[in-house]
Amino acid sequence: MDFAVQCADVGDEAGFWQAYLDAVRPEGATSFGCNMDAFRDAILGGGPGWPGECVLRLMDFDHLRTIGGGHLCRFLRDLAVESRHVTITFE
Repeated sequence: MDFAVQCADVGDEAGFWQAYLDAVRPEGATSFGCNMDAFRDAILGGGPGWPGECVLRLMDFDHLRTIGGGHLCRFLRDLAVESRHVTITFE
């Protein structure tokens, strides 16, 4: 599977989680916590919000640099290195 999450119109962290849910429609979406800890659990441990084994393409990723002083971008880049079953790309 290949999912593209459009980040160009994301204005805050909550907007990113919504863009992820809209693009992926992951298993357990209604239980997904919409925060970094929940996303880590989903990507690394198959928790609520798990997209399955896939490629998760974050489109217009550079736009996210303005959110939270870049904390979200650093988190996503670190998660991409850790993940074994979900490939995260930054486009």
